[in-house]
Amino acid sequence: MLNQKVKILIVEDDPDMAELICDLVEAEGWIPVTAPSAEMAQDRLQHETVQLVLVDHNLPGLSGRAFAQRLRAQTDVGIVMVTAAGSATDRVLGLETAADDYVVKPFEPVELTARIKAVLRRTHPQLRQEREVDREQPPASLRLGEWAIDLGQRRAHCLTDPTRTLTTAEFALLEILAETPNVPVSRAQILDRMGAETDRFVDRNVDVLVLRLRRKIERNPDLPCHIQTRRGKGYVLHTDEAGPSP
Repeated sequence: MLNQKVKILIVEDDPDMAELICDLVEAEGWIPVTAPSAEMAQDRLQHETVQLVLVDHNLPGLSGRAFAQRLRAQTDVGIVMVTAAGSATDRVLGLETAADDYVVKPFEPVELTARIKAVLRRTHPQLRQEREVDREQPPASLRLGEWAIDLGQRRAHCLTDPTRTLTTAEFALLEILAETPNVPVSRAQILDRMGAETDRFVDRNVDVLVLRLRRKIERNPDLPCHIQTRRGKGYVLHTDEAGPSP
């Protein structure tokens, strides 16, 4: 269940908003931990183990985006940006830099909890409820250029630069594509598998994730060998050294 031993760090400088989010978190049976700034959040993380971080975009001192980038470089913990910055550019930048998902103020409580649950399912598969539809088991491991992927252990290792990592959202996308290698997976299927309970997580978010993943695993992201686009069908993963799609 998604409420077992889940601790969520809420990085929010507005006391009223922090209290509101705490109430929503507690209503789901999760444990809230609060910090009014990125600096205090970093201190909290020295003493607390959390399963997810909700971070406001516009924090005093170190910005929420910069904090998320710093956090992503250190850990694979799930990150959800909560902010009043609602332009499409801000959303894409938030996803491209570090966040696993993005919620815009003012938000409906059901949307925030849905976002949290979706990220928790990706970052903590042991909390994920069993799906009703059985799926074919993906291969235990993959080799994608410079990357060795262990799907069983949910690990991705860059052989030429061990400091490079995949975010939880990027790895979740790779897992979905790896379940049916050489077979296209539609955007709608990807959205469903990644837990898109609301219409806000739309096709564009999938395209951003694919772009991020290509930048990391492809020798030439503009001419991808491994994650190719099939027009009208979606994306397909090739585990061999296939040429770029026309």
